[in-house]
Amino acid sequence: MSEEFEVKLIELSKSFGEVKALNNFSLEMVKGELVALLGPSGCGKTTALRALAGLQQLDSGKIIVHGKDITDLPTNKRNMGMVFQSYSLFPHMSALENVEYGLKMRFRKVSNAERQKKSKELLDLVDLSSHMNHFPHQLSGGQQQRIALARALAISPNVLLLDEPLSALDAKVRSQLRDEIRRIQLEVGTTTLFVTHDQEEALGIADRVGVMKKGVLEQIATPAELYDKPKTSFVAEFVGLTNPIEGEVKNGKINVLGQDIQVLPGSVSAGKAKALIRPEAINLTKDSNPNAQILTISFLGSMLRVMLKLNDRTQVTAQLSNFDNINYRIGDKVTLKINPVPVFAKEL
Repeated sequence: MSEEFEVKLIELSKSFGEVKALNNFSLEMVKGELVALLGPSGCGKTTALRALAGLQQLDSGKIIVHGKDITDLPTNKRNMGMVFQSYSLFPHMSALENVEYGLKMRFRKVSNAERQKKSKELLDLVDLSSHMNHFPHQLSGGQQQRIALARALAISPNVLLLDEPLSALDAKVRSQLRDEIRRIQLEVGTTTLFVTHDQEEALGIADRVGVMKKGVLEQIATPAELYDKPKTSFVAEFVGLTNPIEGEVKNGKINVLGQDIQVLPGSVSAGKAKALIRPEAINLTKDSNPNAQILTISFLGSMLRVMLKLNDRTQVTAQLSNFDNINYRIGDKVTLKINPVPVFAKEL
C-alpha cells in the first residue's frame, strides 16, 4: 500500500511462561482501514490488541501511531477507543450519560451543552437517539453494544479497538450489528482493529484480514485473496471449508481424480500430497462411470450441502446451487469433478 501507515506494530513479542503469545508480530494499518485479526483461541490476537491499547506490557517491540512511538505510554495517554465483549456500561447511567462519560473524563474543559450535543449526535449515528434516556437494563444486548460503540467513538480516538464485540449476541443480532459496525466505521473513518474468532465476521466487514497461529501472523490479505490464495496450509484449512483429497504433484500441478489442477505458491512441490478443495469448487454429474455416492443432503436455502463418499471411501463435501441440483437424492451414484481453479496442496 502506498498510503502512509497510521499504525505500525513492529516485531512485538510477549511470553506468558513457556507460551509465546506474540512472536515477532508485525502489522501495519492505513488510516481509515478496518483490519480483522482472526485465529483460534490462544493464537495471540487479543494480546496484540491489548498491547496496542496499552493494557499489555511487551517483552520487546515498538508501537507507532501517527508517527509517534507510544510503546511506553500509559493507556489513558494513547487516545484509543475500546469496545469489548462485555458491554461495560454504567448501570446507573442512561444511554446518553454513558456516552457523555468518556467526553467528561477526557475533555474536562468542554461545556455540558457541547458534551450533550456530541453525545446525541453519536446516539443518532448508532440509531439509538430515541433510547437516550433508557438505562442499560432497559436495552437489548445489541442496543447496549451500540451504546458502548458510541461511547468509544465519542473521544474521537486515533484507533478503535474491537475485542470480540459480538460474541455474546445471538446469531441474527450479531449479523445485523456486524453490518452496522462497518457502516459506522466507514462513516466516521476511524482506523479500526477488530479481533474475532468468527470467520464470517472477519471476512464480511474487514478491508484486510490477518490470520494468526501461535503468536505469528501467517498471512494478511483482503478477504477474497485470503480465501482464494492462502499462503500456508494452516490458512487454507482454517479459513472456510476444505476437502483434503489425495493426489500427486508434478510440474506445478496436482492430479486429483484424474484431473490436473494448478497448485498455489507455498504448496508441496512434488510427490504425494493432499489437495485442499473448496466445497463450491466441486461439481456433480450423472454418467456411466461414477466415482462417488451421495451420503447426505442438507438444505441451506439457495444452496445444498452434499456429503459424498468417493470410491476409495474418502468423504468430501460439495456445496451446490439448489436451483440447478434439485434432482439429486441420497444414495445416488454420481461423478465428482473439480473446477480448475488453483488449490493449495499440503503434505500427506
